[in-house]
Amino acid sequence: MLTHEKQIQDYEKTIADVKEQSSKNSLLSKTELRNLEKKLELLKQRVYSKLTPWERVTICRHPARPRAVDYIKHLCEDFTELSGDRLFRDDAAVIAGLGKIGGVKFMIIAQEKGCDTESRLKRNFGMPHPEGYRKAMRCMRLAAKFNLPVLSILDTPGAYPGLDAEERGQGWAIAQNLWEMAKLPTPIIVLLVGEGCSGGALGMGVGDVIGMLEHSYYSVISPEGCASILWKDSNKKESAATTLKIHAEDLIQFEIVDEIIKEPLGGAHHAPEVVYQNVKTFVLHQWEMLKHTSSDILIEQRYQKFRKMGKFTDETST
Repeated sequence: MLTHEKQIQDYEKTIADVKEQSSKNSLLSKTELRNLEKKLELLKQRVYSKLTPWERVTICRHPARPRAVDYIKHLCEDFTELSGDRLFRDDAAVIAGLGKIGGVKFMIIAQEKGCDTESRLKRNFGMPHPEGYRKAMRCMRLAAKFNLPVLSILDTPGAYPGLDAEERGQGWAIAQNLWEMAKLPTPIIVLLVGEGCSGGALGMGVGDVIGMLEHSYYSVISPEGCASILWKDSNKKESAATTLKIHAEDLIQFEIVDEIIKEPLGGAHHAPEVVYQNVKTFVLHQWEMLKHTSSDILIEQRYQKFRKMGKFTDETST
């Protein structure tokens, strides 16, 4: 249970208890029960309209929040997974394959965290190794060869920082992806569904359009990491989450993301089927917008999109 939802869950439990008692002893009338439910809805709207940036981060990390495998399952009529980077091994933190969404063929690249202890260990908690980035790029080159659009689904706390990953060229693998995605001659749609931390996300996040779920976040570093560096105290994560400007409404102003995809009240885990439909609509709409653009124009627009990111002022002391 998330901290900000405790009041809501207590109220829901009270209503459930009252309904059970009323079914036996007619404790309250149907009208009175409806009034209680209306008050619950008002409570939800009040709580969820006043979420702090840190509370939205906790929603983004909710264990029941849909993962990449869920989006692939519910978006695709057909999906065939492709494995391995042809150099070292397959990285389970990255799923890649051919899928059909609304009858349109896509190359789908996705970062997967897992949903229970066993799958999280298998997926390395969504932290890709170098071979994960190389697998993603191998499949993107394949997409370009066959003129298929790429859908890249981001959800990672960051690239795996272990010694073995560094020995196999983690930084180089990410840099290579940035370089090649920037000039890939096929449309790239990027979808941020959860955490998008640092180069781990950006290594699969260069695209023509970037959509972001309402409560996901995109940042150069996690709030805890930022607090540890700036204030030497990870407990200041709430202040860091506010300072970093990591949510969609801030990033749209900075022209880092292009569209906010709405979530149900309280987060995607409350009504996943609504989110799946919203995501499908976003993906197919963006494909319609991009499919007639020539590769030369596509690459130039992509370059300009990332070239203008970042705002700064130049002050000269007198």
